[in-house]
Amino acid sequence: MTPFRTASIAPNAPAAPAPPQVLPSPVALRAQIPLSALAKKTTALARRDIGRVLAGHDDRMVVITGPCSVHDPDAALGYAERLSALAAESRDQLIVVMRVYVEKPRTRVGWKGLLSDPGLDGSHDLPGGLGLARGLMAQIAGMGLPVACEFLDPLVPPYLADAVAWGAIGARTVQSQVHRQFCSGLGMPIGFKNTTDGGVRDAVDAVVAASRAHVYPGIDGDGRAAVVATQGNPDGHVVLRGGADGPNYGPAQVAAALEELAAAGLPQRLIVDASHGNSNKDHERQPLVIADIARRIAAGEQGIAGVMIESFLTAGRQDLQLGRTDRLVYGQSVTDACVDWSTTAHMVDDLAAAIDTRRASAA
Repeated sequence: MTPFRTASIAPNAPAAPAPPQVLPSPVALRAQIPLSALAKKTTALARRDIGRVLAGHDDRMVVITGPCSVHDPDAALGYAERLSALAAESRDQLIVVMRVYVEKPRTRVGWKGLLSDPGLDGSHDLPGGLGLARGLMAQIAGMGLPVACEFLDPLVPPYLADAVAWGAIGARTVQSQVHRQFCSGLGMPIGFKNTTDGGVRDAVDAVVAASRAHVYPGIDGDGRAAVVATQGNPDGHVVLRGGADGPNYGPAQVAAALEELAAAGLPQRLIVDASHGNSNKDHERQPLVIADIARRIAAGEQGIAGVMIESFLTAGRQDLQLGRTDRLVYGQSVTDACVDWSTTAHMVDDLAAAIDTRRASAA
């Protein structure tokens, strides 16, 4: 009788997978990193005012500006301090919101953002990233500056949404039913970008879908799988970001998009992204886009409710070498190239002046 033998392990067999990291529940993280009274007030007022601009009840413009994606919280806070002062100077003409993008969608592969890899070293400490992202948003909103972000993973909003005044759904996910569903339950205005080919119809469909009530599987505040029921989001809108065929912020393209919105029974108001396809991915062209929009606003154009700008302290971009943060230039993007601070300030001033001119002409 052959004796029993244990199975041998091949020398090249893969190691056993590490146990999965456990995320805190949304309720636990919100309790650990609460919003201050000022942060709550800032977020609530900005949501209300942006909604009024999108509905045509407030003649100000929304300006969403900041780095393509946040990789250095200290630099982001330095930018926020400057932007907060600039926002206060132009609050009669503009509602200025800071981009605090912590999830980075990738066409293929690459660094996925502060939430996914806060150490910039490939360690993928998601629990730490969630805490760092929420803490940064809470601190910026606590300065009196509203926060904007793009929602990418459908499990993330319960952790961060209460700190966000304006949210976006990107060109790669605007067709996703999952994203349309969870946006229908978010409490802030949501901008749906046109698809990467430049088409607007999918973004219009997304606005309509998100405005309706939905029931779908999701997670509750304690992190448990649950049935989620929503009432619909009344402040969805289209964001024109250009596409494969080039920019779409010109008068003819804006008019065509507004016609599609009208045909769907939606308010004829939208936001223009000065970056991406509208600048042919050249950050130095963003001021040209903003200058053209400011000229049209001053001449009385009404359909453009706001703009988006990719901006940081230092112009351009730099490559990220995982684990070598000591080589990074302070205040310069590690993803898409951004305009610098002085250029940003000039653009914001031009938009504020355009609103004043439009008001004077109307009067």
